[in-house]
Amino acid sequence: MTDDIKLIRQGAIGHLVLNRPDKLNALNKAMWAAIPALLKEAETDKALKVLLVHGADERAFAAGADISEFGEVFGTREAAKDFSKIVTEAHAALHNFPKPTIARVEGRCIGGGCGLALCCDLRFAAKGATFGITPAKLGLAYRLPETKRLVDLVGAAKAKDILFSGRLLSAEESLQIGLIDRLFDSGDLEAETEAYCALLAQNSQYSIRSIKRIVNLILEGTPKDTAESLTLEAGGPEGDDFKEGTRAFLEKRKPVFPYS
Repeated sequence: MTDDIKLIRQGAIGHLVLNRPDKLNALNKAMWAAIPALLKEAETDKALKVLLVHGADERAFAAGADISEFGEVFGTREAAKDFSKIVTEAHAALHNFPKPTIARVEGRCIGGGCGLALCCDLRFAAKGATFGITPAKLGLAYRLPETKRLVDLVGAAKAKDILFSGRLLSAEESLQIGLIDRLFDSGDLEAETEAYCALLAQNSQYSIRSIKRIVNLILEGTPKDTAESLTLEAGGPEGDDFKEGTRAFLEKRKPVFPYS
C-alpha cells in the first residue's frame, strides 16, 4: 500500500486523501491500485457514514495523472491495457461505494483528478478551483464509463465541449453547467462540507444507501422496478430505522437511527 493516498477516520466522516502535495496530488499507478482496498476498509467500518475525497492541501484536488509514468504505463499495448483496468476498477469502486461520497475540491481538478471527482455522488468546490478533462491534448481517447458520467452530469453537448477542447473551466462555470453541486468561499469550504456530512450522518443510513443504489440503477438504464429495488422498498417498513423515525415524529423529537 502506498502513502500517496490514505484513509483517515474522523468520527462519522471518512477522508480519502490524495497525498502527493509536492506533485499537486497527481495520480500515479500505485494510488489508483490502492483505491479499491481503501474503499473496502471504509465500507466495512460501521462508524463511517460519509466519505470525503480531497487533496492533501488547498493547491489541488489532483492535477491529473502522473505524466512521468506514461512511458511505463503506456509503453506497450499490454501495459496500457493493464493500466486501464486498474483505473477502471478504482473508478468503479468509488462510483459503487454504498455510502455517500463527496469530492471536496480546491485548486486544480484536472484530467484523472476530475474523472475521480465525477465518481463521487456530489462535488463541493472552493471559488478559484479549476476543472478540465484533457485527453485531446494528449492524443488519448476517453473511456466510455467516464464519458457517461460526464454526459449524465452536464449533457452531451457540454461534455463534447469539455472533451474536444480540453479547456479549463472556472468553478463558477462548472457550477452553472452542473459539473459541481455547491460553491463556497475557500475559507468556508471545509466547514460547510463537514456540516453537510454531519447532516447526512444524522439521517437514516438505510434510506440514504437505498436511495443511492436506486439512483445508480436508473443511471445504468434500469427503467422499472427490479427484484433489488423492490427488496429495498419492502425492507424500509420492516426496519429499525423506520420504527425510530415514526416514533420520533410522533414524539416531536429528532430521531436517533440505529442502522449503520
